[in-house]
Formats: sequence, C-alpha cells, structure tokens
Amino acid sequence: MKHQLLGKKIGMTQVYDAENNLVPVTVIQAGPCPITQVKTMANDGYNAVQIAFGTQKESRLSGGELGHLRKAGVAPHRHLHEIRQPAAVDAKVGDVITVEKFTPGQMVDVIGTVKGRGFQGVMKRYDMAGQPDSHGHMMHRRIGSIGMRQTPGHVFKGKRMPGHMGSVQRTVQNLRVVQVLAEKNLLLIKGSFPGANGEVVLVRPAKKSK
Repeated sequence: MKHQLLGKKIGMTQVYDAENNLVPVTVIQAGPCPITQVKTMANDGYNAVQIAFGTQKESRLSGGELGHLRKAGVAPHRHLHEIRQPAAVDAKVGDVITVEKFTPGQMVDVIGTVKGRGFQGVMKRYDMAGQPDSHGHMMHRRIGSIGMRQTPGHVFKGKRMPGHMGSVQRTVQNLRVVQVLAEKNLLLIKGSFPGANGEVVLVRPAKKSK
C-alpha cells in the first residue's frame, strides 16, 4: 500500500546529525490520519484509500461530510485526501496511518501551498528589470511592450504580466527525513518547502529518488 500523510507545517529549526553537523530542518506535525474510505475496482472503478486529518467541530462540517465520517466510525475531521493505489489493498476503514510509516534517511516529496502575495507587478512577480529611473520617465515599474504589430494583432497566451501571485500548489522533491518522533507525531525534514506555518501539507515517499 502506498502511504502518504497529511500534516501541519510547524516551522523551521536546526538539529545535529550523527556526525555532529548542524542541519536545518522543517518540523511537520504529520498525522495521525485515520482511513475513512477504501475504494475498490469492483465498486468504484479504481483502487484508492481516503484519509482524514485535523479534528474539527461538528458544527463546521456539512451534513454530507458528517454522515460520511460517521459511517466510517471516525471523529469529525477538517481535511480529506485520497491516495490512488496500483492494486487492491488490505487496509480497513478505521485503520490509522502514523509517522512510523517513514524512516530517518528516507527521501520524500512535500506538497504545499505557496504564501499568497495578492496582486503584484512584473518586477516582484517575475523579477523583471523595469524601465529607466531617469527624470521625465513615468513607467518605472511597468512591463513595457507586450506585443509586436498588426500581425499577429494580439498578445500571445502565457505572456508574463501583472496578476495574482502565490496561493498555488507546489511540490518539492527529494527531501531527506532527518528524524521521526513517533510519540509526538513529528517529522523533521531537511531543508525548506513552500507554505506558511500552520499550512496543511502532504508528505509522500519520493517518486524520483536517486
């Protein structure tokens, strides 16, 4: 069974490894994630396991969500995530996935949401140089020309222009697990990845580990 965990980004700190080197790490409170549904090829057309994370008040969930979780015998949770499986699995509804599925030294991918920056110009959004700062110039931070002439007569799709920055999902691959603190449900992962402290992230075994 493919194991993935939802977790909450706590923040960054540093720890010493076995060789007494100082290693920067990001702390994730990962799981525990109860299984709320097991999908099979016979019933659903594909194999998958659905997990939950983050307890929540019943009043903050819809009737459909509450009914779904009650049927699984799971307390109200805020987040649900589905993990596709290549084949049928022996997991059962109510089983709990914990950080013990990961081991120190293992390579993982972390999926998070970039901090939202609102509407930004091209200098901040794409690191463009801007226009001259000389006297008499009134377009210091503008983009400049965005097209050519009557032919083609339109702006090409994908042209980098001002717009909303951040609040998009990004994946950082091949990060190393430094420590697993099972009693506290904590993962210490080397380096950093997108997302504000408190943001929900997904941790999975690396897909392209070297």
